[in-house]
Amino acid sequence: MTKITKFPSALISGDCTTSSLTLDGGSIIDQCIVTAGERGTFFLEQHLLYVVLGGSVKLTCGRQTWTVRKNEMILLRRAQSVSYEKQGSEETGLFESQLFAINDELLKDFLTSQQVQIPQMTEELGTQVSPMSDRLVAYCWSLSPYFNDPSQVNPGLLRLKVMELLYNVMDCSKNIFRQMLQLRQPVRTDIHHVVEDNYTSPISLGELAYLSGRSLSSFKREFQDIYGEPPARWIRRRRLSKAHEMLQSSRLSVADIAYSLGFENPTHFSRIFKQQYGTAPSAIMGRG
Repeated sequence: MTKITKFPSALISGDCTTSSLTLDGGSIIDQCIVTAGERGTFFLEQHLLYVVLGGSVKLTCGRQTWTVRKNEMILLRRAQSVSYEKQGSEETGLFESQLFAINDELLKDFLTSQQVQIPQMTEELGTQVSPMSDRLVAYCWSLSPYFNDPSQVNPGLLRLKVMELLYNVMDCSKNIFRQMLQLRQPVRTDIHHVVEDNYTSPISLGELAYLSGRSLSSFKREFQDIYGEPPARWIRRRRLSKAHEMLQSSRLSVADIAYSLGFENPTHFSRIFKQQYGTAPSAIMGRG
């Protein structure tokens, strides 16, 4: 089990050894070239357009799993944990991808400049793997030289390249572009579904409210009506209950269990676990 990596802040801060381009300290394009078999989990702080240029990747988010192959892409909404397993191509053994963090402000600027009329979304568009047009594939490969020396890339030019991406998506992939429009006004989603799928992620209440298509105050009020307790207390209780179960049946370390359940600090996890159950996590490992 590996610690959940936050995207894109871990890349911006240099915590990950990848080739990255940054814009305004927040928007980012990440290039990944690895051999087959890499696995991990990242938590999306921004919307992510995941493009595969070689090999394939299996992505799992909640109850859903997708396989994205060469010259395909998928748009994933922020505030979710996504696990991945990468496979190299048969020809080279390499997996090649580009990850575009879609910043809300940048998307707003693009829609405003294009005067795009955003229709009222009455139902949520499901996340789907979409084929890339020849034009989109050529665009992605045109970015490769920029990763050779990211510090020399002019911010103005990089902003134009990101805008070029949005133009290409709008013209060449109607399905992905409609999903991007939906990012601006999330559809109201069942609260049960949102919290059950995401309570193990390192997620804030504001992000849970966003995923449910509600304001924070509305989310808290409806959650209290449904579950009879505040969301923060419910999430903590569910995480600790799941941790107790895993400690008895899993061979994972205390730290790995803590990370897998959305706790960012194993020491803090151990302290509140002992408060809840009267004993340290390590003391009950393997009892099942």
